[in-house]
Amino acid sequence: MCQEVYHVKTQETKAETMSDPRINEAITLMNRFAARTGLTSGQPHRRYLWTDAFAVCNYLGLTQATGKQEYTERALQLVDQVHHTLGRHRDDDRRSGWISGLGEQAGERHPTRGGLRIGKDLPERAPDEPFDERLEWDRDGQYFHYLTKWMHALDQVTRSTRQPLFNTWARELAHTAFHAFTYLPSPSSQSLRMYWKMSIDLKRVLVPSMGQHDPLDGYISNLQLRATAATFHQLSSGPDLEDETRQYTMMIRHNELATADPLGLGGLLVDACRLQQLMQQGVTVDSKLLDWLLESARSGLHNYVQSGELQRPVTHRLAFRELGLVLGLQAMEDLYQTADKAGKPLQALAQYLPLRDEIEATWRDPEQQHNTTWVEHRDINEVMLATSLVPDGFLVLLPPDAVKGQETVP
Repeated sequence: MCQEVYHVKTQETKAETMSDPRINEAITLMNRFAARTGLTSGQPHRRYLWTDAFAVCNYLGLTQATGKQEYTERALQLVDQVHHTLGRHRDDDRRSGWISGLGEQAGERHPTRGGLRIGKDLPERAPDEPFDERLEWDRDGQYFHYLTKWMHALDQVTRSTRQPLFNTWARELAHTAFHAFTYLPSPSSQSLRMYWKMSIDLKRVLVPSMGQHDPLDGYISNLQLRATAATFHQLSSGPDLEDETRQYTMMIRHNELATADPLGLGGLLVDACRLQQLMQQGVTVDSKLLDWLLESARSGLHNYVQSGELQRPVTHRLAFRELGLVLGLQAMEDLYQTADKAGKPLQALAQYLPLRDEIEATWRDPEQQHNTTWVEHRDINEVMLATSLVPDGFLVLLPPDAVKGQETVP
């Protein structure tokens, strides 16, 4: 998948579509999500940035799988709803309007310029409130790693529809995120550091520690956004991200990427897949980074398997984190199948491929979808299960010049 051109099927019979149970199951999951969160129903809008980023990609993937443009239309509808919900202040906030501070018309033109809220249930911590680590998980604000997921979703919309505006919005978001989340620890420091969580208006630090993979996500996201913009001759329109990309490379610590967290492991493998695709599309990258990502993933997978996490009762496991690993393993298989020469790190990773089917089968089991950990996180669990069933919308970076002549959705 990683090397293949992202072909959009223009015709497919209903019988052919329904014959693939994975596609049919993904459609059911995404339809339920759309109705439950107010995208296609009269329910109140319930937007959450991470989940919605994957959902946008899922709809693009369903267009590819079925040939039905209605799913691309739904992706565009979701983008608009996210911007008008998470790009604006909460209903329970004394502030109103766009979180960027722009007026209504300017905010419509630049909905990502102030970043985007997470979408947590509770308001952000007030300046005079004491820090509570447990409570902070449920409070609103902005996460850098959620913003990079939304950048990717917007860029996939541009690559799929050939509408450069979404890439421009993604680059504006990337520019804002870099300048809000990075800082110089001291005048003598050689590289920047990053905050993990910022306030809704990006003026206060809520959690000062740095996310392990945030500089990596920023680097690869910027490479992707710049490549798309260059194809459409749009780099002079909006931020070009050249300096920001260079700064991220200085923050990446190759020997500190390994993790035994399943969601983090999946992220490393997905980033490796994105990096390879960008290299194949002619983007100049750090040539050693791909090997570092694969070796870090191999080390982390070894530790994860040895930990016995997958032998725990499902009531003590989080589906969306494990499904993130499933997506990474799918990306890894694509890497293995399409690489010109599978190096030692990639060969060593092949032994872990059976985990993909094992984990996915667990969470596709209807009986397991009744446990409390599934129900409490139903939106994100169902959307990420749909991503694992129809992964191309998220994993495959469509070369923008490969779909010339494709009819776009206005």
